[in-house]
Amino acid sequence: MDKRRLGRSNLMVSPLCLGGNVFGWTADERTSFRILDAFVEAGCNFIDTADVYSRWVPGHAGGESETIIGKWMKARGNRDQVIIATKVGSEMGPGRKGLSRARIVEAVEESLRRLQTTYIDLYQSHRDDPETPQEETLGAYGDLIASGKVRVIGASNFTADRLKEAVSISARLGLPRYESLQPLYNLSDRAEFERELAAVCRENEIGVIPYYALASGFLTGKYRSEKDFGKSVRGANMGKYLNDRGRRILAALDEIALHHRASPAQVALAWLMARPGITAPIASATRLEQLDDLIAATRLRLDAAALEHLDRASAY
Repeated sequence: MDKRRLGRSNLMVSPLCLGGNVFGWTADERTSFRILDAFVEAGCNFIDTADVYSRWVPGHAGGESETIIGKWMKARGNRDQVIIATKVGSEMGPGRKGLSRARIVEAVEESLRRLQTTYIDLYQSHRDDPETPQEETLGAYGDLIASGKVRVIGASNFTADRLKEAVSISARLGLPRYESLQPLYNLSDRAEFERELAAVCRENEIGVIPYYALASGFLTGKYRSEKDFGKSVRGANMGKYLNDRGRRILAALDEIALHHRASPAQVALAWLMARPGITAPIASATRLEQLDDLIAATRLRLDAAALEHLDRASAY
């Protein structure tokens, strides 16, 4: 499978990134291992997680996803064959959140221990921390890179202004720069990224790895009426998508999927992969059948007419 460069870094990643948010939550350890095995066997190498996954589950403390990925890499002996991305900044307990130097230094050791590795390929600021100067955050990352514990850094959920500020600080002070941005972006959620962030990423050659690439499952076609909302734990959030625009998007996906003998999910991911500046959309799977669908999207090439049809249907 062809690989894509992440930003200006030397990380070469598959055009699909596997979301690890489900590991230890809706996918148990055994299922997670099977999904990870199949993902790598298909030629993919990019896996995204976070220290906070899956702290929202009753009885979980966070770190469950990293722990499963660490056990899998240890069992398979394949650490050097995969690109592992994780994150810091979300609340892990009282006083354990944000992007201060102290928090980053503490959190990276915890992630390294759970992942059973000596380095993290892509370490990301999970969300902006306006209470900590960006100089402090980037300086802490610089020390981690110098020590070999982190290879490349990225940002997630940053505004255009804060991302531009970070890039400027990195250049002015000679600190590491964010080589990637992880924004909310898909056929249904276009405006927030396209209005300002896309230009910042393009002008600064920052790789883009969108999360919720399938709009929490809406773009699979799984939710077509309110009675479908009970099909999964994410169904309760589908009301914001199931409107006139959402139905136009689903209709366009159905039409193109039929023409290409593909699924709506494959078409939605292929649209993202074809967008200028997009490195690799992030999508998760809890069953092997779902993963097969995601991987098939890397082989789907949409022509200009199909892309334009999707652009028009999803116009905002």
